[in-house]
Amino acid sequence: MRIEVLGPGCQRCNTLEENVRTAVREMGIEAEIAKVSDINEIASRGILMTPGLAVDGQTVVTGRLLSVNQVKRMLGERTEG
Repeated sequence: MRIEVLGPGCQRCNTLEENVRTAVREMGIEAEIAKVSDINEIASRGILMTPGLAVDGQTVVTGRLLSVNQVKRMLGERTEG
């Protein structure tokens, strides 16, 4: 699984990255976590508000800061299917 946190480096983006890393660690799943901070790349994905979150190339969240538990629920739904 590849998880990308998309944002220019603002506090909300950094917090989302931390929450994603915590959720992945607590769930014990294997995932590559990457930070995408290039504004052109973010815009090319149609993300107008950051932070954004993409899983396996699919944008799943834009403009929202998810808690650790929200990230776990979202990842749990993706790994069950």
